[in-house]
Amino acid sequence: MNQSSHSQIQADTRGVRRVEFRALGTPCAIQFRLEDENKSLQFLNDALGWLSRFEAKFSRFRSDSLVSQINREAGKNWVRVDAEMSEMLDTAERLYRLTEAILDPTMLPMLQVWDWKKLHTQLPSDAEISHAKSLVGWDKVERKTGKVMLPIAGMGLDFGGFGKEFAVDQLVQIARQFGIKDALIDLGRDVYGLGGNGLHPFWHVGLEDGINPGNCWGGVAVSDFALCTSGDYARRFEHQGKRYGHIIDPRTGWPVANGMRAASVCAPSCLQAGIYSTAIFVMGRKDGLAFASCAPGLDASAQDDCGIERTSGFVKRQVQVA
Repeated sequence: MNQSSHSQIQADTRGVRRVEFRALGTPCAIQFRLEDENKSLQFLNDALGWLSRFEAKFSRFRSDSLVSQINREAGKNWVRVDAEMSEMLDTAERLYRLTEAILDPTMLPMLQVWDWKKLHTQLPSDAEISHAKSLVGWDKVERKTGKVMLPIAGMGLDFGGFGKEFAVDQLVQIARQFGIKDALIDLGRDVYGLGGNGLHPFWHVGLEDGINPGNCWGGVAVSDFALCTSGDYARRFEHQGKRYGHIIDPRTGWPVANGMRAASVCAPSCLQAGIYSTAIFVMGRKDGLAFASCAPGLDASAQDDCGIERTSGFVKRQVQVA
């Protein structure tokens, strides 16, 4: 994790202190209001320290992480796991069941086939996609107390589908432990807002337009809830004039191509907001919003090529674009 220097974090005229850094492969920021300078630095030390340890254990991009060790032993050996990894595996299974296999932590082979960061002179072949699909499926994962095993060589875990959201919720808990009433935790645009920004009793968070990236179609007054957006407008590649996003539909093995551009969800926790925004994006506007409507305390919007549909609760949470 790349941290900006925070040996001294000055508060602005609203009393807001802000630190920016990179973690989990994305730009991040923490804003909060706390008068005590030393307590503020201790909060940042604890929050960023926790995040650094989390990334060191659960990032598949680090060869020394526990996730990478599990992936290397696929088809070979059982790997011992600690209580934190067991909790993540339990969370992964719960989300897999909840989303009816839309959110599958064993999607790594498909993500590698469709790696949006690579230059694609040609699309993956049907054989490559079929082989990747054969390696995917949470039900294949074998577990017993204190151990886990991926039984087929080439399988791999990737917690990217919910890792940032899980981390946001943990940082919110750390903020509360320090008695912080006003904070905005933002890990790669997965956000949770506590209280307000010193000017308003909320934090104003923009909603990026999935059709016109870089512009906002609206904003949300975030206070004591999370807001997550899933879309293919930022992480994608183009081939022969057609764009292919980073969100893969595990049912087809192909990037989502249902006309969706973005899905945003407000929920009591960032984990819940993130998994439902992803599910809506993959399922499509009609089925996705119907699925989300079954969750209490959740409001959503879905943008596709035909326009934007919002739940009544989502409309009530919105503010004018700044």
